[in-house]
Amino acid sequence: MDDKKLRWIYLFTLSIIWGSSFILMKKALIGLTPIQVGVFRILFTAVFLLLIGFKSFSKIKKRHWYYLTLNALLGSFFPVFLFAYAIEKIDSSITAVLNSLTPLNTLILGVLFFGFTFKKNQVVGIIIGLLGTLMLILKSAELHPNQDYFYAIFILIASIGYALNVNILKKYLYDLDAVSIAVGNFILLIIPAVVVLLFTGFFKSFEFTETSTISLFYLLILAIFGTALAKIIFNKLVQISSPVFSSSVTYLIPIVAITWGVLDGEKISFLQFISGFVILAGVYLVNKPK
Repeated sequence: MDDKKLRWIYLFTLSIIWGSSFILMKKALIGLTPIQVGVFRILFTAVFLLLIGFKSFSKIKKRHWYYLTLNALLGSFFPVFLFAYAIEKIDSSITAVLNSLTPLNTLILGVLFFGFTFKKNQVVGIIIGLLGTLMLILKSAELHPNQDYFYAIFILIASIGYALNVNILKKYLYDLDAVSIAVGNFILLIIPAVVVLLFTGFFKSFEFTETSTISLFYLLILAIFGTALAKIIFNKLVQISSPVFSSSVTYLIPIVAITWGVLDGEKISFLQFISGFVILAGVYLVNKPK
């Protein structure tokens, strides 16, 4: 299959996986703290990646490690904690919507710091996608007036991290395969994750209860599918497409996340459905050849 078709398959696969991640985080937070969700997500992912991709470790050269470290911190370490804290205060579907700012940040940072260029239709597509996102945010705020939207800042910070991450992947790690990048990322994060557990007193205070065990199960699913496998697919997507195309997956994620939110009892309106179609139109324009 040629790359043009394959990239669309990757894009929609990621939208389903990552769109489902928000509800999994919400379930995991029932029995775990945001710090614990972030740390165990990293550790479970690291173990799984080492099991399936240990041989890929040998492909990583000395010159890759600096950018892999930046990639790991900006694209994985800080975002898992930022999202965990945000989802504790804001509905998972709204958090997914806020993450849709990533393509805009990717385009701006790519032009300013990485020497990438952009097309007119990409700018128009991003603006349309942002309008759809704004419609979703305003309606969500109307339906959920009692939520603490201060934590939306956490998602904005994470989206900037993701934007830097995808540009670094495209410019500096293009010669490293997708599995090696993912394995390298999470090997680097094992020690920081364990240190966080030590300083938060986890080993003294944590108790295995029915609730915490169920939460850990949700987190294991999240780590394997929403982090490990998704990271590999995303790394491959970046390599066969542009940073803006790759990051436009965040425009599709809210549609999946909102669907899960409705099934879990979160409110949704007809305007939010319309907003979803506006977002899809933006994605199409961002990725239109001409």
